[in-house]
Amino acid sequence: MSGGSGSDPVDGALLRAMRETGASAAGLYVLAADEPVLQLTVMSGLPVPLLEPWSRVALAAPIPVAVATRRQRLVWVGGHQQLARDFPRTAVAVPYDFALAAAPVSDGTGRRGALLLLWPAGHAAQLSTGECEAVETGCRRLAAALVSGPLADGPVLPAGRPRVVSPPPVRTVGPEEALAAVDYLERLPGGGCALDLDGRVTMVTTGAADLLGESVHRLVGARPWELLPWLRVPVFEDRYRAAVISRRPTTFTAYRPQHQWLTFRLFPDGRGLSVWISPSDRDHGQVAPLPAEGEDVPVGAGQIYHVLHLAAALTEAVETRDVVDLVADQIAPAFGAQGMIMYAAEAGRLRTIGHRGYSAEVIAAFEGVALSAANSPAVHALATGEPGFYSSPEDMEREYPGLPHLTGKAARAVLPLIISGRPVGCCILAYVRPRTFSPEERQVLTSLAGLIAQALDRARLYDTKQQLAHDLQAGLLPHRLPAVPGLAVAARYLPSTRGMDIGGDFYDLIRLDEGTVAAVIGDVQGHNAAAAALMGQARTAVHAHATAGASPGEVLARTNRLLTDLDPDLFTSCLYVHIDVRTRRACLASAGHPPPLLRRAGRPTTVVDVPPGLLLGIDPDARYAATEIDLPPESVLALYTDGLVETPGVDLDRSVINLAQRLDNAPRMGPDHLADTLLANRHADVDRQDDVALMVLSAVAMPGAGAAAVPTVG
Repeated sequence: MSGGSGSDPVDGALLRAMRETGASAAGLYVLAADEPVLQLTVMSGLPVPLLEPWSRVALAAPIPVAVATRRQRLVWVGGHQQLARDFPRTAVAVPYDFALAAAPVSDGTGRRGALLLLWPAGHAAQLSTGECEAVETGCRRLAAALVSGPLADGPVLPAGRPRVVSPPPVRTVGPEEALAAVDYLERLPGGGCALDLDGRVTMVTTGAADLLGESVHRLVGARPWELLPWLRVPVFEDRYRAAVISRRPTTFTAYRPQHQWLTFRLFPDGRGLSVWISPSDRDHGQVAPLPAEGEDVPVGAGQIYHVLHLAAALTEAVETRDVVDLVADQIAPAFGAQGMIMYAAEAGRLRTIGHRGYSAEVIAAFEGVALSAANSPAVHALATGEPGFYSSPEDMEREYPGLPHLTGKAARAVLPLIISGRPVGCCILAYVRPRTFSPEERQVLTSLAGLIAQALDRARLYDTKQQLAHDLQAGLLPHRLPAVPGLAVAARYLPSTRGMDIGGDFYDLIRLDEGTVAAVIGDVQGHNAAAAALMGQARTAVHAHATAGASPGEVLARTNRLLTDLDPDLFTSCLYVHIDVRTRRACLASAGHPPPLLRRAGRPTTVVDVPPGLLLGIDPDARYAATEIDLPPESVLALYTDGLVETPGVDLDRSVINLAQRLDNAPRMGPDHLADTLLANRHADVDRQDDVALMVLSAVAMPGAGAAAVPTVG
């Protein structure tokens, strides 16, 4: 819906709130009756597409209107820098300077929604007493209008576009004065046009049409950057958005191919924009030259949209290294930086976690700087919470003598990484030549700093959990496999790439006596701490029963009774292999585990037919049958968990056969190389949804030959 006139009580209350607070734009969010969602229902002073990403806001979202509704208090953001600090996700999507307030709209019956108000750039740092009172009064009027209007009973809100109401024109004129105004515009050099808040042309002079190379008829009703191919670069749209939100006049140039450079001047107000177009007085060239010293470096829309892409990428960064690489390889180049340092705040000091474009000597000189130090721009930025922008060596030398000479950098942006007042670290972008930072560029970098801080904090927490999981996993699996005469053994474990780096897959090689050994592999449901704990219990139980002399079937039966008594609500598969290296015979029993593979010299690799008994932990009276096979010299027995063969959309039996073919086609080599060959595909799988355990046992031809102990995790 659009085109409201303010006759509706809610529309009138919204326009009155804008007028009395001096706000340039406003929106009313109403709380849905059937879900915790705020719906933008009425707005004024902004184009609908600009607020479209926030037309429906979850009540739990870190968005000003949601926070105001949840906490039932006014949320004030005095400028873009504060927006970047308090609401970084919003700031990075709207990198323009403005102030906003979000205030709860409620009555005696409860919460109704929130009022969003925007002020032009340059507003005072705080609302005045009069403005605060006007905001409160506006919220009361809106609440009353909602109670008496069609939303009084809280119906389900439609998901369509919000209703747009326009403030009245400054004045109205008659036909003769309107024609005189057109004549006046037509006589001026260059050309002019008017855009509504949606960016569509509502009036255009013939001079402007000639300069744009289009007819008046085609221009009226169209968005210039959509109609004219040479304006489809994002600059025009970006400048239009900046003018509408910040309410500041803005200027840019564009090249009309085979014709000339044109200068566009945009003058915004609450109803739209006036645009004046004139031939540029100089040739801007096909390729923009490097900015001269002291010249502002404007940020273009292409860079803005690239920043949005980077923001999305930051949300996907998992490890600290991911965040560092993203900043170094994408963000720093996007802003033309030749150097980058990222620090993490640890134990009251700054520790380097990544850098580019700096020598080792420079990095060492600032390693471990105390957060109480007075001679560091990074420490100062963290202490004040304000980014530092140094355009020349002289700027830096005045505050930090000797630093430009030491680092060899002429300009830098020092971005504090802070979350809820807590220092996370600092990011420094450095330049080998002097350069200044435009207001827009400073805003974008400040917004990115907030997102980098969140990503880094998340990644460091993940790294800590991963290290804890790795240590736990290493403690649960055997550190080394025992040397067994007549048998060479290799084992590998790969964690899943989802969740904690810990799982329920396990293996073991148990020396029973001088001539016998037991090989065990199993899989507990899941790859989390509970699965790991049960895995440790299962492995210990199998080891105890095996060394007590139980047969393969009895080892599984006794372990099953223990796990059933524990009632862990998790099931376990297990394959137990008793090997007599003197007779070259093996006895196997399975509790629902994938069948092993056997490769013999001169014969194709086969899938060993082992009766698949019931999974451990289900029926305490389950029994497990055993199968015997020969293990002649040079034969290879491969034990594995289902993570090695399970592939979405592929039948499990077919996957097992494929693995057997890979083992059959592998060159005759030792078990270590064979294990790596079988795992080659899984190592490269970036979305491995299950952990993988693998044991490769090779019968050694020479009696008495032993295999050296090998590491257990590859």
